[in-house]
Amino acid sequence: MRRRDALAAGLGFACSFPFTARAQGYPDKPIRVLQGFAAGGNADTIARVVGTEMGKTLGQPFVVEAQTGAGGTIASGTVARAKPDGYTLLLATGGHAVAGALYNKLSYQTVADFECISTITFFPFLLVVKADSPYTSLADLLKAARAPGAQVSYGTAGIGSTHHLAGELLVKMSGARMLHVPYRGDAASVTALLSGEVPFIIAPPTAVMGNIKAGKMRAIATTGPRRWGQMPELPTVAEQGVPGYEVTSWAGLMAPAGTSRAIVEPLNAAVQKALQQPQVRSRLEDMGGEARGSTPEEMAAMVQSELKKWTVVVNEAQIPKQ
Repeated sequence: MRRRDALAAGLGFACSFPFTARAQGYPDKPIRVLQGFAAGGNADTIARVVGTEMGKTLGQPFVVEAQTGAGGTIASGTVARAKPDGYTLLLATGGHAVAGALYNKLSYQTVADFECISTITFFPFLLVVKADSPYTSLADLLKAARAPGAQVSYGTAGIGSTHHLAGELLVKMSGARMLHVPYRGDAASVTALLSGEVPFIIAPPTAVMGNIKAGKMRAIATTGPRRWGQMPELPTVAEQGVPGYEVTSWAGLMAPAGTSRAIVEPLNAAVQKALQQPQVRSRLEDMGGEARGSTPEEMAAMVQSELKKWTVVVNEAQIPKQ
């Protein structure tokens, strides 16, 4: 029986055992952490900031490597196929669950082929308009988008991005008529907003805060379950007429399925210790994130829930699968 088939019988099967003693001698060499996006980007930075502190705790360096392409699925596939010895890990992001919903032929299973270690950070997206926009709130925008014959367009970093699916979920839950306009990355969507191509965009805080602080843009909502700590005056989407709406992106560590609890335990403990360090929390906050660790079981349940949610959104919005 293949490893993935053996583990597919139940969510988090590999995450269900009680903690055991730390594996003797682990780690005794550097640990690779793969991430699937550009060097210097959010995923890369998170992996390096947290990995540095974990290395201090465990006595071995964490070496971050970028394996870019296919929405992060190349890195995920490499880790899924790696030996489950704790020396090859994945810095997974919210795109991991999105890819599971969007891609027809992945080389791995989104949940069953991985051992969850811990979440690291969560951050919301922001709905942003130009400073001179007539929309002063999301409620105003939704009212306009529900008017007879109306349709409001919005920009994101591209088809199948978490931002895009956040927009499709907003359409589904609000009943508003909106047209998605995909761009090649967040920077392009920001340029489109400033030039008047679209009336609003959905983007991560790091992509828009500079223009917001410069007075060129205004945030009208945050997609998180609660108000964002860096802009406590900004209402959530749920507060503005779409109860139950919640979208956050996240980052966390995973290992190949079959990695023993004797290895997962010290890794999880090292994550929790790293997230207690003021310099780590501050760096994550600078990126718009909230430091938040978890148990392996909590992370597994979260990934499964995200996969289920995005699968429904992709199917109902008839987004072409890749």
